[in-house]
Amino acid sequence: MSGKTKTSIVMNTEQLTFQATIGLDWADKKHDLWVRPADGSKSQHVQLEHTAEAIHEWVAKLRARFPNGSVAIAVETSRGPVLSALRAYDFIVIFAVNPKCLKDYRAAFHVSGAKSDRSDAQMLEEMVRLHRDRLKALQPDDVLTRKIGGLTETRRMLIDQRTCLVNQTHASLKMYYPLAETLLGQELNTVMAAEFLIRWPDLEKLQAASPDKVRSFFYKHNCRSPKKLANRLEAIRQARPLTVDEGIIAPARAMVLALAGLMKSLHGSITQLDDQIKAAMDQHPDAPIFRSFPSAGPALAPRLLAAFGTQRERFESPTEVAQFYGIAPVKIQSGNSTVVHMRYRCPKFARQTFHENAACAAKTEAWARSFYKEHRKDPQKRHHQTCRALAFKLIRIYFRCWKSRTPYSSSYYEQALEKARKPKAQNTQTSHVNKSDENH
Repeated sequence: MSGKTKTSIVMNTEQLTFQATIGLDWADKKHDLWVRPADGSKSQHVQLEHTAEAIHEWVAKLRARFPNGSVAIAVETSRGPVLSALRAYDFIVIFAVNPKCLKDYRAAFHVSGAKSDRSDAQMLEEMVRLHRDRLKALQPDDVLTRKIGGLTETRRMLIDQRTCLVNQTHASLKMYYPLAETLLGQELNTVMAAEFLIRWPDLEKLQAASPDKVRSFFYKHNCRSPKKLANRLEAIRQARPLTVDEGIIAPARAMVLALAGLMKSLHGSITQLDDQIKAAMDQHPDAPIFRSFPSAGPALAPRLLAAFGTQRERFESPTEVAQFYGIAPVKIQSGNSTVVHMRYRCPKFARQTFHENAACAAKTEAWARSFYKEHRKDPQKRHHQTCRALAFKLIRIYFRCWKSRTPYSSSYYEQALEKARKPKAQNTQTSHVNKSDENH
């Protein structure tokens, strides 16, 4: 059995001959597989327990049965623990199948809607055997790039969790303690806000604290404006409780204390993730390229790097990138009707990355700001639509930098834009001169 680690698959799978095709329907506790040998021998249904020992033992038997070639495995996802285990073997080529694709394929032959794990495994095997030219083999990137991608997605999930907690905290404070929001400037997604609410979870405790302790707290968190501090202390002194009903205050206070504790913990976890992402980016050879992109700071540069990866042959054109990540629209044409809409089936996190980067670039990059303002003159083009249009343009620039391993230069790009405008201006002037000659 081969033990080589498969870090990248760069092959023409259409020309590759597989000794067997396999459909894998995986679950939390067991996995159903349908194995069809290429020599025409009898197909086999296999059930595996979800344990490392069972999976690796089955792979050893598979290698012994098909010792001289590769096998193709179709699976209804591109991630999962079983895939991580199978990727360790270089004779296994994995094809990811979109769940909707399998659902529609099943509906085409089973109109009753009946399904089972075994039948799904059979259909996955049939898809990879008969329609391999329409499927793409998984091409895992190098470990460092995948690590950066995983860390950035985890960070985003924690940020979203924190946002949920902040919204719940806002709702609870409005019930009994609105002064806290006023003192914190409505910014509850900070370490200062979490520590303030843990220390003074209600107005009674806040007013019982000495002005020196309150002043010292804000000084500790770099809020040292004498005017703002005086206003805060005066607001605390003059504040009156919204309600004195302990039936409302007690449960709301308990909720705020719990939420503030969770937020403080999340702040620490997010800070640790930021440090890990920065350390990984410092080690990555392509980091200077992505850090040079407009508005690609510590949060967005790693996300853009993970979206492109290091395999330069993965995408042949910027249009492929835009289509894969949902920035390019979908056009549906039938007869005389044409409908254009946003692409919904795509990696959502990466689409969000390009969208957010475009929105930030429109504020910091001169030509991007001009592009954004020009498009917004059309009342039908709203903010998000314009951001996608700008992201489409940015992808073309990023793609060229990525392919050529060249950092982005704002001045160089603006010179190229100016050079492209001059022939158009000259053509326009020539056209006016010709029309003038015709009139004379």
